[in-house]
Amino acid sequence: MGSPLVLVLGGTRSGKSRHALELTRGWAGDGRAWFLATAWSGDPELDARIELHRAHRPRAWPTVEVGTDLAGAVRSTVPGEPLLVDGLTLWLSALAGDEPVDLEPILVGPVDAALHALTERDGPVCVVSDELGVGMAPLDPGARAFRDLTGLVHQAFAAAADEVRFVIAGLPVRLKP
Repeated sequence: MGSPLVLVLGGTRSGKSRHALELTRGWAGDGRAWFLATAWSGDPELDARIELHRAHRPRAWPTVEVGTDLAGAVRSTVPGEPLLVDGLTLWLSALAGDEPVDLEPILVGPVDAALHALTERDGPVCVVSDELGVGMAPLDPGARAFRDLTGLVHQAFAAAADEVRFVIAGLPVRLKP
């Protein structure tokens, strides 16, 4: 199959990160994989989640803090070695900020650049993201814009991905192929 790109979607605490970690661990075997982290510390609850995720992955796996430049972070990894990006939602949050934004510059700028870097990369890639579009429409305009941005990004990544999986209650469901 070459170098697959797998998108793993799911809700909060659905098991999507655990599933993505198992998949990436299978690709890596006894070798290493790269972990691209999009979460930033500073919030006690998020810090606890970061530590939990860190404790579950092999220490030998290099971690790259993405910030807002996912494409650059992808290019900083060693080609051929598996890559796990966890996850798109926090990265998009860093790009969009807290106010309603024009989605087009984000989609044709950093999102297109990241997708290009991931699809052109030599080596298997797993990307994790939170599915936000199955709940109620938020009242806040900024939250609605972010939900819309996430949905559009998921569509673009799913179209480019070799596989798409949706994890619910710890159970992965294959959506593509």
